This record gives sequence, structure tokens and C-alpha cells, in this order.
Amino acid sequence: MFTLYYAKGTAALPVHIALEEAGAEYELRLLDFTAKDHLQPDYLNVNPKGRVPALVTDDGILTEAPALLAYIGQTYSAANLIPSTPFGFAQAQEFNLYIAATVHVAHAHKMRGARWSDDTASHNAMRMKVAENMTGCAEFIENRYLKGPWVLGEQYSVCDPYLFLVTRWLKGDGVDESAFPNILAHRARMEARPAVQAVLKFHE
Repeated sequence: MFTLYYAKGTAALPVHIALEEAGAEYELRLLDFTAKDHLQPDYLNVNPKGRVPALVTDDGILTEAPALLAYIGQTYSAANLIPSTPFGFAQAQEFNLYIAATVHVAHAHKMRGARWSDDTASHNAMRMKVAENMTGCAEFIENRYLKGPWVLGEQYSVCDPYLFLVTRWLKGDGVDESAFPNILAHRARMEARPAVQAVLKFHE
């Protein structure tokens, strides 16, 4: 039995979807960021970073969405959520790390400017750049990373819930979604999946 610590609107969403797709047994612990649950001693004992997701396993605690997605995919290999070859696995990691290290950071400049500057006057300048940066990320995904109906082509994988998270951010980040038909089609396919439908009610 796993325990997933999550907050709404965060990178815990793809991890939750992956657990559901894998048929894993898990329980949820919702953190309210507005109440600063993530900064309370009980949670900092779970994840000293004070962020989500965090997954409690029988072997220990894991954090960081790409690591959790890889772990779930490898633990539940029968669910076929991750490529079985070293090169295929590396491709999945390449995409997920791009989301974590580039796309998520570009998105976070909208509301977390204090991470990069103590000058509050600069935070608005960061917010003004978000639409441009996120549009650039969407263009790269649309033209380079979506290899078929799913991120890796014909095979649904742990990359797809991660992309789904990003597509839910685009409009709010000022991106013209109509310019990205492949991404919109991917989002529609994700929304039709039973596992996604089962999970979304916990994240709205």
C-alpha cells in the first residue's frame, strides 16, 4: 500500500493517474497549500523540501514526479506504462525531465517569483514572460515530442499524464491553445481514459 501526498493543481496529478493506471493500492493525503500544510513539521518529516508529490513506499519515501513515474512504471511492468528497452526508457526520462526542469519552471514564474528574486518589482516582469515561454514549450512539444497519439507514439506511458498536467496549465498561462491541435487532441484522449476520470475529482 502506497501513500501519496498531493495538493490540487500540482505535479502530483500525473503520479496519481499513473498509480490508478497501474492498478496500485494506495491512499491519498491532501495538503492545503493555502493553509501551509506543506510547511508543517509532520509533512516536513515526510518531505523536507516542503513540496509535492511525495510517495511513501514499503522501501522508503520518494519525491520528484519523474522519479515517482519511473518507479511506478517499473514496479508495475505488466501495466506497460514505461518502455522496456534502455533507449525507450531514456526517451521517456528525456521527456519527463524536460517537463520538470523546463516547462514546470517556466510555469512557476507566474506565481513563484520569490524563488528567483527578492525584488518584488521583478516578479511582474517574470509573470509577463510566462505566456511567451510556455508558448515556446508548447511549440516544442507539439512539433518534436508528440510522436503519435501518445508522447512516445502508439504506446501510452507515464509521459502522457505528465503532458496532461501541462496542457491543463496552458490557457491560464496565456497560451493560445488553438495553435496546438496535437496537444489538444492528446488532452481529449486523456480525459476519455477511465483512470483519468477517476482521479480528476480529487484534483478539481
